[in-house]
Amino acid sequence: MTGTTSERLPRILDDKMCFALYAASRAVTALYRPLLDEMGLTYPQFLVLLVLWDGPEEGVTVKELGAALHLDYGTMTPLLKRLEANGLLRRERRIDDERTVQITLTEKGAGLRERSDDIFASVGDAMALESGEFTRTLATLRRLTANVTAYANRRD
Repeated sequence: MTGTTSERLPRILDDKMCFALYAASRAVTALYRPLLDEMGLTYPQFLVLLVLWDGPEEGVTVKELGAALHLDYGTMTPLLKRLEANGLLRRERRIDDERTVQITLTEKGAGLRERSDDIFASVGDAMALESGEFTRTLATLRRLTANVTAYANRRD
């Protein structure tokens, strides 16, 4: 065997889909960080707002939000509490079902939407993908997520 462990290791990682996805995710999340810092948001908080901005005016339930973001209730609760404390959303129990918590945007939360266009433009520029390449990559990632999720659900 030739080469040191440190010389072989990058090649081993470079051939692994899981590492490529991990590295890309970290790079993109790091790209968002300074842009979101200006808005006082973390990346997961930004994702919550994205769902609410594009959702129905009456808001969504915690369960619906968790499903959209692939997050469990235990992860959602502190995230939503922080956004509520910052005045960006409201959490209210539904009158027709006290067990269900409805999430709606405040005026302040809705007002941040305008700034998101600049963020997406900056991130898109940094990705430097042509339109068709972007569309194909997104479709492949969605298919990969669906396939892996379906496989994991079969095993449960």
